[in-house]
Amino acid sequence: MQFGARTDTGRVRENNEDSYRVAPEINLFVLSDGMGGQASGEVASRLAAEAIIAHCREATENPSLALAGAPVEGVSDTSNRLASAIREANRIVHDEANKDDTRHGMGATVVAVWIAEGRMSVAHVGDSRIYRLRAGEFEQLTQDHSFVAEQVRRGLITEQEARESKMQSVLLRALGIEPEVEVALDEQLMMDGDVVLLCSDGLTRELSDEQIAGVLGESKNAKEAADRLVDLANQAGGGDNVTAIVIGSTRKKMGFLARLASWFEGSEDLF
Repeated sequence: MQFGARTDTGRVRENNEDSYRVAPEINLFVLSDGMGGQASGEVASRLAAEAIIAHCREATENPSLALAGAPVEGVSDTSNRLASAIREANRIVHDEANKDDTRHGMGATVVAVWIAEGRMSVAHVGDSRIYRLRAGEFEQLTQDHSFVAEQVRRGLITEQEARESKMQSVLLRALGIEPEVEVALDEQLMMDGDVVLLCSDGLTRELSDEQIAGVLGESKNAKEAADRLVDLANQAGGGDNVTAIVIGSTRKKMGFLARLASWFEGSEDLF
């Protein structure tokens, strides 16, 4: 596995409420988009991302660590641990919001993937997204927990109307708003050549699926892809903070010397 990540304030906002954290030693990647007055969004997203990484790292060292919340049937221990980490992050953000009146109501979205033994655990809350490019097919692996997305799913408005709606920012689910949160959880097989993208809505509001897929398919490596996506979002307007984490698995089998050379270069080609 190799990855590239970048976050940017954009061209309109004064501060960056997006946060991301990675634990490459265990193939764990987390992105969070904060919301709240003053600097509360920054606090919420940072707390969320850090809490998820910390919980999963602790569980890796201590598998008997208790889960936060009830386990989900039919999924792996890795997926249940990731969901537990997000529930713990929700508690931390909620508690922090209630300690300080200036942070009351702060919250955050989260998307996270944890890759282990050829499977990818996918978890999310809110409207940040996870995509996968596989053999030229581009697919969104998450469903937005937002008012307009729910209206589209019910057939009440079109996707075009959703993109133009002033209600795009209204979330139905977010971290920190309530004492408990429902985590959307899924598992996917990882295949050679898969490219996975975690991103905040600052990217998807500026770029179409076709543009994003094109960048992922044409870039030489994950870092280049993440940089190009953020640059294009800013060129398209940069109306919000924008963050992208790109994860790739190589199609080609690499020998020891090739892997060593690639390590010194900082990343492997995706294709």
